Formats: sequence, structure tokens, C-alpha cells
Amino acid sequence: MKLKTHIFLKLNTIHICKTLLILLSITLLLNSCSSVEKHNLQVTKLHPVADLHEDIDKVYKQLKRNHPHLYEFTTKEDLDFKFDSLKTAINKPMDSRTFYKQLAQVTKYVGQGHMSLAPPGKRYEKKERRKLNKLRFDISYLDFEYLENKLFIANALGKDSVLINAEVLKIEDETPQDLIKKYKRIIASDGYNTTFHNRVVGNRFMRYYAYDKGRFDSISLTLKNKDSTFIKKYKRVANRDSAKIKSDSIKMDSLKLIAKVKLTKQERKAKKTKAKALRAFNSKYGKRPVRFMPKVEIYNRNLNFVGKDSTVALIKIRGFTNGNFEAFYDETFATLDSLKTKTLIIDLRNNFGGRLKEIDYLYSFLTDQNYTLINKSETNTRFPFLKGTMSNTNPIGLKIFAGLIAPFVSTIELFKTSKKEGKLYYRLSSAKEKESKQLNFKGEIYVLINGNSFSASSILSSQLQGSKRATFVGEETGGAYNGTVAGVMKIYELPNTKVRARIGLLHIDSKYKTETEGYGVKPDVEITPTYQDRLNGYDPELEWVLKNIE
Repeated sequence: MKLKTHIFLKLNTIHICKTLLILLSITLLLNSCSSVEKHNLQVTKLHPVADLHEDIDKVYKQLKRNHPHLYEFTTKEDLDFKFDSLKTAINKPMDSRTFYKQLAQVTKYVGQGHMSLAPPGKRYEKKERRKLNKLRFDISYLDFEYLENKLFIANALGKDSVLINAEVLKIEDETPQDLIKKYKRIIASDGYNTTFHNRVVGNRFMRYYAYDKGRFDSISLTLKNKDSTFIKKYKRVANRDSAKIKSDSIKMDSLKLIAKVKLTKQERKAKKTKAKALRAFNSKYGKRPVRFMPKVEIYNRNLNFVGKDSTVALIKIRGFTNGNFEAFYDETFATLDSLKTKTLIIDLRNNFGGRLKEIDYLYSFLTDQNYTLINKSETNTRFPFLKGTMSNTNPIGLKIFAGLIAPFVSTIELFKTSKKEGKLYYRLSSAKEKESKQLNFKGEIYVLINGNSFSASSILSSQLQGSKRATFVGEETGGAYNGTVAGVMKIYELPNTKVRARIGLLHIDSKYKTETEGYGVKPDVEITPTYQDRLNGYDPELEWVLKNIE
């Protein structure tokens, strides 16, 4: 009897749990549908002036609470005045995107390139998202550059590679010059730097365009390529690969199914080994995935040898992200040591930064002394990682998980914080003293930089220039010499307009400093490429270094 009762209770409990799970799923689905509709209405409607003023106050309050160097480049009095003036100027209802453009013109005066705003976009239900994910938009495969007041295609994938260096005369009915003039008003850089504005506005042109116009499914570019002028239209279309698979599957005779080839144990093992080796290779070089073009190989880290007799090593680093960087640098500097390489060029142009751990590891091969890469980071909170995780933009599940592990994480974070002269500091792992690597490079080093050398690549440049370890060629870096506010980011969504503010929580700086505040690492040899250089396939910064070596 007891056994039957126990079994009945157990089955009943399971049934109740299943029912609750189904009810919870239905509730979440209904909430998801209603939240999508509610969000889309919220971001497109005209917000009352009182709501807009509330959002201005909210974002400024978040900056005051979280940003450790808020008044470094603009005084408190001036920044207060700018926020108050914005509230005075906004005297009629407006939608979220229009509000974003007004607000961004004020927050840029914080003078930190990592501090940025993003307008809210339209949300889609699951079925719509699935449909959209099957679409390909070839405009995404174009990279742009802005030089000498010209916007042109710097790189392109697939069939559009013939358009490389084609000048963009118009986007729809607007000139790129007019658009760029408008976008520069909302772009923040570190301090008073201007090279970042000129560079990033080209590199991220389509992002700024989307922020300005909202989602678009087609776009027309008027292009000038050599002596011909023409209009090229881009649309969102079904991905070729998925369309081909669907087409092939329709043609296949269901009565004559192709038998799956059964591999032998040895063949399966060889296939597995090959796939593992490919994954390791892609990780080591930091392969960057290209949507709908899996065969395209773009890597973050590359080693080549250049010059007349190929004795000069060139490491191109597109970003300090993706993959197993230790394996790459271990192998690279072992190769340089075995070849007795005397000169190394590190190309940090258009490198927007990434992991501190990676630049720390790289620097250990570039010095023969013990070193400390960065100082302890000034902060306004003892719990930056928890605060970043608890942002109101993160999913509830992540917040619940963070809440569960909070006692453990907060204990670790408390040990990492300390107070000095009334200021709070947080110790990242890169603030510890480290030894140089045994295979450290002892030869001559050149570093190529430009306005898009930002964040971690700027910190590495500060360390190399401060220690007089390298000769710098190119343009002033976009990231400030004396540090930046980043490390851990809090993404805060404004309650009414749903505009998102990205706020850094840690001030990160190299041990080395310059007396002039608010500027980047300046080159020893200043060279700015021209549009004609691009047309000629000429790299003036690299060529200067090679001639100088000779």
C-alpha cells in the first residue's frame, strides 16, 4: 500500500512539474510575443517631453555613478551645462532614433571612445527571426575607407572584389560627405583626438548609416570605378547555399536515395584528426567567421616575411580577439629565434583592441626585462564584473545565475579592490609584475599605427613607446596614450526611449605617461596614406620602414 502511494505521489509530482513547465513555456511565449509588440510600439512612437527629459537625467545619473573619469576632458560645469541645454532644447515629442541623435551629441563630450550610445531596433518574433536569418545582405561583405574626403570600398568578398577602390559618390540620394559630416558630430574618441574620427567613420560607415536610418532591406550606391560611373543595388536575398540545397533536394528522386558511404574505423579516425588539426589552426590564427561564406578565411593574426630577401618579419594583428593567442605567439617567436630574424614589424593599423591578456602575452616577447603592463584600475565600484552582469539589458537567466554565484564572485572582487588617497582601485591580472619570455625578440621593432589603432592596441603602443622599444610609423592612435575607460562595460537601457548607453567601469592605463593629456600615441615618422596610394596598391607606411631598414 505504501509503495503504491509512493509511486502515485511520485507520478503525480512528475505530472505537476510537467504541467508547470508547459504553463511556464506558454507564459514565456505569450510574454515574448506581447513584449515584441510592446517594444516595437515603444521605440517608434513619439515620446512626451517629460519622458525624454527623464531619460536624459537617467543616463547622466548612470555616468556619474559608474564612470571613474567622467570629467577628465570636459569639466563638471561644462558637462552639466550641456545636459541642461539639451533638456531645454528638447521641447517637443520625438521618437527614439531622433532622441538618440540629440543625446549622442552631448555624451560624446565625456571624451571616451568606449562610451557610446545605440538606438533601439525593431524586434522580431521567432518565426520572423528564422526567416531573416536565412537572408544574405551582400552590402555586409564590403569594407569602406575614408581618405582625402573620399569614401571608397577598401575591401570586398566574393564577386564584388572587382569593386575594390571604387569611390562611393552617393548612398541613395545623399553624398557620403554630407552623411559623414553628420556622423562625426556623434562619434566620441579618447580625449581630443581627431584621427579616430577620420578613420572610424569610414571603417564603420554602414553601422552609422543603419543607426541613422534604421533597418533597410535594400540600398543603392552610386560608384565610380576607374572611368565608369554606375549604380549598384544591394538587397536582402535568400542565401545561395541554402537555396541550392533546397533545389537539389527537390530534384533528388526519393525512390533512389543515395546510400551514405560508410567509413572504415581508420578513415573515421583520420577524418577526426584532420578536423581537430583544422580547429586548432583556426583557433591559433584567430579565424573570423563570415556569415554565409564559411570557406572565406580571414584571420586576426598572421606572420609573413617581407623585404628584398624576406628576412624582415611582419606580424599583422587585426584584433586581439578570437582563439588561442598563446599558441600563435609561442610558435611565431620560436620561428623568429630559429631564423635569427633581426627586424620585426608589428602592424596594428585598424586594430580596435580586444583582450588585455593577449597584449600582455605579446609584450612578454618584446622585452628582456621584468615588466608590469598596466596600473591598478581606478573604479567607482568594488564589484565591476557583477555590476556589468547585472545591467538591465542582460537576460533574466543570466542575472539569476549571477545572483547565485554572487557570494563567490564578490569575495574575489573584494580581494582585488583597494583604496588609496580616497580613490578605489581594482587589480586586473595584467597589473601584476611578470617576467619576459625566454625567447624574447632582441632585434629592432617597428610598429605601424593609424587612427583606428584603439583600446588594447593603444595600450600596447603606449608601453612600447614609453619603454623606447619600438619606432612608430603612421598616424596618431585613436586610443589615448594615458589610458582609457573600458575593461568591463555596463550596458544600460533608458526606460522610455530604450536607447542603450555603453559605459566603461575601469580606467586602464600603461605605466608610461605623456605630459599632454587627451591625445594618442604619436608616430616617430608621420605618414598618412592617400587615395592614390590605394589605387596604386602602394603601402607608404610599410614601404618607408623597408627603405629605412635598407
